[in-house]
Amino acid sequence: MSASAATVRRPQAEPSCASRDGALDADVAARLERFDWRALETELGAEGCGVLPGLLQRDECEALRALYDDDERFRSRVIMARHGYGRGEYRYFAYPLPDPVAAWRGALYPRLAPVANRWNEALGSAVRYPAAHADFLARCHAAGQTQPTPLLLRYGAGDYNCLHQDLYGEHVFPLQVIVLLAAPGREFEGGELVLTEQRPRMQSRPLVVPLAQGDAAVIAVERRPMPGTRGTWRVAMRHGVAKVRRGARHALGIIFHDAA
Repeated sequence: MSASAATVRRPQAEPSCASRDGALDADVAARLERFDWRALETELGAEGCGVLPGLLQRDECEALRALYDDDERFRSRVIMARHGYGRGEYRYFAYPLPDPVAAWRGALYPRLAPVANRWNEALGSAVRYPAAHADFLARCHAAGQTQPTPLLLRYGAGDYNCLHQDLYGEHVFPLQVIVLLAAPGREFEGGELVLTEQRPRMQSRPLVVPLAQGDAAVIAVERRPMPGTRGTWRVAMRHGVAKVRRGARHALGIIFHDAA
C-alpha cells in the first residue's frame, strides 16, 4: 500500500488548534495571507528557495530564542562538533511544541503541501501529502516517526553548519522553513544561509540567501524538479550556514515531518 493510501490515526502528541489561543492561530493565518504564494512557488522552482520577508516581528524572534536555555522545552541537544556536523549547537523541541512554533508549523504546511504534491507529480512519485498537517503527522507516527523535529539553532563566533539534508525517516516532506531570529550586522556578522544544488552531470552550484531578522527561507529538503533537455531532472539540494565571524546567530527550523 502506498503512503498516500494508508489508513492511520491522528497523533495526539501535538496540541490541536482548538487547544491553543484562537487569537494566535487567527493572527498567523492573517499574516500568511499577505504573501504572494504563486511567486514563492516560482522562486522555489527556479532556485530551490524562496523568502517570506518579515514573517516574525523582532519581539517574537527574541521571545523564541529566549527559550533556548529552558530545558523542559526540548527533547535533545546536539553539539555539532561531536558529530562532525560543524560548530555550534541546536536543540529539538519536545511535544507539546511552544504555541507559536505549533501555530506557524500548522499554518505553513497547507500553504506548501500543494507545491510538494506538484513537485512529486513532476518527479514521478506516487506519494501525495494531505491538506492538513495533523494527517501527515499521523502518517509519520504510524511509521514510527514520532519525535518532533522543529528546533532552535545557536551559533557563536567561528561556528558554522556543514552542508546537509534534514532526513529523519521514510516519510519526508520536501520543503522546510528556516527563520532568522538574530539581526545581521547588529548582532552578528557572517553566518549566511548557503544552499547548493547538484544538477545531473554538472558541478554543484552554490546559492547564498540574504536574510534579515524575522525573514523566513522556504527551502527544498532533499531534491526538487527542474525541466531538463530530456524530461525532468531530479536536482539534489543541500543547505548549511557559513562561518559566523562575530557575535551570536540564532535561528528557528520548522521541519514538517517527524523523526524516527
